[in-house]
Amino acid sequence: WTEGFTVRDIFLMPEYEHSKYTFETSDTEMLFQLFSTYEKEAIRQMDEGLVHPAYDYVLKCSHTFNLLDAKGAISVTERTGYIARVRNLARKVAKTFYEEREKLGFPMLVKEGGEANE
Repeated sequence: WTEGFTVRDIFLMPEYEHSKYTFETSDTEMLFQLFSTYEKEAIRQMDEGLVHPAYDYVLKCSHTFNLLDAKGAISVTERTGYIARVRNLARKVAKTFYEEREKLGFPMLVKEGGEANE
């Protein structure tokens, strides 16, 4: 990155601490609660028509699922259900985002001639 410092110098300790958290010290019950809370909030924001906050909560659901999965807190049969829940949320957000951009005429889309939609 710069003389005298390596990527290891910068990221070794954070990588170690995040690994320790993920596999050893994270509170499994809290993570399950957070997943549920994030999922409900994503749905609520979609109901309010707020796609971007909903998307943020879908990302939080996905990350929380990954923490639970890495720790082995989700069984093989439960895993499929959690993945479906995150996927369904993401699909709804993406569809709504697309529809919003379509209503606006895709203003940032470049036409074939190199001109942007207005």
